[in-house]
Amino acid sequence: MAVNKETYKKIKEELQLNDITLIAVSKSKPIEDIKVLYDLGQRDFGENYVQELADKYEALPKDIQWHFIGHLQSNKGKFIAPFVSLIHGVDSFKLLKEINKQGEKSKRIINCLLQIHIAEEETKFGLNEDELDDIFGSTELKDLKSIKICGLMGMASFTENEETIRNEFRYLKTLFHSYSRLKTNNCQLTTLSMGMSADYKLAIEEGSNMVRIGSLIFGERNYNA
Repeated sequence: MAVNKETYKKIKEELQLNDITLIAVSKSKPIEDIKVLYDLGQRDFGENYVQELADKYEALPKDIQWHFIGHLQSNKGKFIAPFVSLIHGVDSFKLLKEINKQGEKSKRIINCLLQIHIAEEETKFGLNEDELDDIFGSTELKDLKSIKICGLMGMASFTENEETIRNEFRYLKTLFHSYSRLKTNNCQLTTLSMGMSADYKLAIEEGSNMVRIGSLIFGERNYNA
C-alpha cells in the first residue's frame, strides 16, 4: 500500500493546530515511503529495530529526527547513541544508566521518555508507579549527566472499550503532572507520549502532546520486510 498523502496531511494539520508532535512510525517501511513524507515536510520518524534504524539513518537526510520506539536491549544502545533524537521506551533504571554511558561515549545528551505500564495486557513493557518513584528518588539520578528525561510514555490496552483506554491515559496524565514538578538539569518532563493509530484521538482528548502513527499513514505493516 502506498503512502496515504491525504490522510497524512489531515492528521498533520489537526495535530499542528493543537501543538502536538507527530511521530510517523516507519518501521518495516521502505526508504522510498519515508522520502514521500519527508518531501511533505515530515521530520520525526519512529523505528522499532536498532539495525533498521541505523541503516535508515545512513541512507536518509541528516535533518530527520529519529525516534527509537521499540524495546531497547542494553547491548544495542551503542549503535544509535550517536544520532538518536529520542528514546521512547526506557523501562528500567539499569537501561537509563546504560544509555547515559553511551551518551558519555558519544559526547552528547540523549533524550529519553520513561515508559509506564498502563495497559491491562501483561505483555506490554513499562515501569509501575513504585519503580518510577525509585528512579526519581534515587541519589544516582543526578549523576547521569548524559541523559535527559523529557517525559513519560505509555500504550493503552488493545480494546474497543473507550472508557478503559481513557482511564489508562488519564492515569498516565496524572503521573505526568505529578512528576513534571521535578525540574533538574537532567529531568524536565514536557512530553506526554500516548496514542497510536487506533486511539490517538482519545489520547489527544486526555492530554497527549506526542502521538505515534504508522498504519493510518503508511498502511499495514509488512512483517516480512
